[in-house]
Amino acid sequence: PTPTDEPLGIPALLIATFPLDTTRRHPAPGPLTDFLVRRAADAYAELLADWRPVSTGTIDLVPGPLGKGVLDGAIRGAVLELLPRVAFLAPAAPSEELHALRPFEAEVVEGAGADTVRVLAEVLPTLLPAGLERRTELRALGVARLPLGDAIDRLAGTERTPEWWHRLYESLAGVDPDRLTGLPVPLVGGRTATGPRHVLLPLPDTPTDLTRLGLKVAHPDAAHPILEKLGALPATPRAVLTTPQVRAAVAASLDGADVWDEEAPDPEELAETVLTLVRDAGLEPGDEPWLGALALPDEEGELAPAGELVLPGSPFASVMREDELALVDAELAERWGEQPLAACGVLANFALVRATDVVLDPDELEPRDGDFAEPDDAGLLDAVDVWCEDVLDRLPETPVPPVATEIVAVRDLDLVDDDAWPEALALLARPPLRDALTQLVRVLLPDGTTETVRPYTAWWLRDHPVLDGRRPAGLRAAGADPLLEGLYDAVDIATGFSDPQVLHALGVRTTVAALLDEPGGAAELLARLADPERAVGAAQLHGLYTLLADLDPEEVTLPDHLRAVVDGEVRVVDAADALVADAPDLLPLSAGRPLLPVAPGRVADLAELFQVRRLSEEVEAEVSTEGEEHDVPESVHALLGPGTPATYVEHEELRAGGVELDWRRTADGVLHAATLEGVAAGLAWAAGQWPRRFEVAALLEDPSRTAELARDRWFD
Repeated sequence: PTPTDEPLGIPALLIATFPLDTTRRHPAPGPLTDFLVRRAADAYAELLADWRPVSTGTIDLVPGPLGKGVLDGAIRGAVLELLPRVAFLAPAAPSEELHALRPFEAEVVEGAGADTVRVLAEVLPTLLPAGLERRTELRALGVARLPLGDAIDRLAGTERTPEWWHRLYESLAGVDPDRLTGLPVPLVGGRTATGPRHVLLPLPDTPTDLTRLGLKVAHPDAAHPILEKLGALPATPRAVLTTPQVRAAVAASLDGADVWDEEAPDPEELAETVLTLVRDAGLEPGDEPWLGALALPDEEGELAPAGELVLPGSPFASVMREDELALVDAELAERWGEQPLAACGVLANFALVRATDVVLDPDELEPRDGDFAEPDDAGLLDAVDVWCEDVLDRLPETPVPPVATEIVAVRDLDLVDDDAWPEALALLARPPLRDALTQLVRVLLPDGTTETVRPYTAWWLRDHPVLDGRRPAGLRAAGADPLLEGLYDAVDIATGFSDPQVLHALGVRTTVAALLDEPGGAAELLARLADPERAVGAAQLHGLYTLLADLDPEEVTLPDHLRAVVDGEVRVVDAADALVADAPDLLPLSAGRPLLPVAPGRVADLAELFQVRRLSEEVEAEVSTEGEEHDVPESVHALLGPGTPATYVEHEELRAGGVELDWRRTADGVLHAATLEGVAAGLAWAAGQWPRRFEVAALLEDPSRTAELARDRWFD
């Protein structure tokens, strides 16, 4: 053979009978050369096909597409046309008999590590080893590129041992979770789930019969931490309880065998499983209200929702009317105890209803029977529509209904036996039920402002005979504000109700101030004052009117009748006839006139509140007798202070308005008096020191007592 000068870039020595050109240094172009190029390509392809051992190194023998000359380029092109169907690529799956792959059927996984590819290749035999993704030779051969997510999707329906899946999960640690959403998970019982979501990862104490509820529980030998990152949940008792399958089973538990297939548990088995989970999760009543639909046997052996059963011997059983609700089966109650049963809705104590963003529309809040699919429904409350109407009456009228941001209320109050209210009230006074009594409800109005209103529980109790057979709102606590005596009947309150907030919430009256602070309190007090059947003393009336004078007139409806003092007797009179007693010197001229007693500093406020005149505006009392002017002693000035008049006019007989008086202070500020006591009273009144009138009288009678009285004032 004659070597030529023709460059050849493929990694092989070519010996062939090519025709040469006239220089005998290069092959001559033509059909024979083309034929020999094809034969050379066949020989090179056979060389790769017979290469042993098959390894990834054979990829280095794949020529590139660009030749060093015309002949080199032609041979390369011919080789690359043949190689895609030549079995010479080493697969990723290790085996004793290693079969080479043809490039057109081989695949390279993108984004996967070597361990992952080795595990996947046991199922996908066309995979090439990891690390070849960037080899240009594979692109020239047309080897398919398989994204990792697509490779995972191909595993659907694959039957492998749980241990194999665990090896796959171990190899995928650190991979972006978004690429693994369809990762299959082998389950207990032989099934396989597509994707880890809604799959439970077993724990050492996870019950083995959860598959009968339709739950997806990963096989223990396949469980891996990566599954939790991808959405699987550890099978804690709480996680198992809140799965859609368990909730659906509980909701349908009363339907009995009609809804259960042969593999599903019957209601008794379901109850056992759910109660076990509830106990192990340590649930408290109200944590999962939907559990109230769980079918449990009652005392007669009939199935009933847990939320409509009562725990025998419980506090609620002791206050409930007989035969109002069925008791849970005694054997079941003894075996499980209060905690799991109460957490499932069995009534051991009063139950709370919690509802948010409640539209205050009476038509939408009609009371209805318990619906455990909606355990936060305010319609579970007795007379809740009436409460809503009462709330709306106390709020500004709006074009659209206001919204209560949250309602927390005690249900089943209408089931309490009339004789058991002392015990029932003691239960309601303890947390967490106490908040339903004492916490006001925040209401959002359409204009964005908020108001607070009385909570439902307090409203219901106020208007029912729950204290000694009487309504709390008409009673006062023993030892309450003396100003309430006679207006409200006294009642002895149980020890559990010593809390003033609870008493106030119930409507039991404790102080006048607390009564006036609540909505409608002033109207209620005035209505009771106008009731002639109720006994009120003059001193008590003075204290009540002094407190009422602090109210805003815009917030008080003018009463038609008022309690007043007429000639020393307390009576109910027409409000138009009443006068505010504003001047003690005019009292002898007020015979037959109804007077409203009040502290001097509150005279103007009370007159404005009730829109009535003052006694001084109604009575004309000009002094009709003559007297002699005297200076006020210095000791009296020292006692009464700078407001003391400098002089007074002494009369042997003082008459004004046709009546004989002890003293009279006229509109021009002049003090007239006929007696020593009259001088003392007039000076004290003029100086704004009315309680000092008796000291002034003592000084006027015996000026030598100045030092003695000054010393006594140390103890004022």
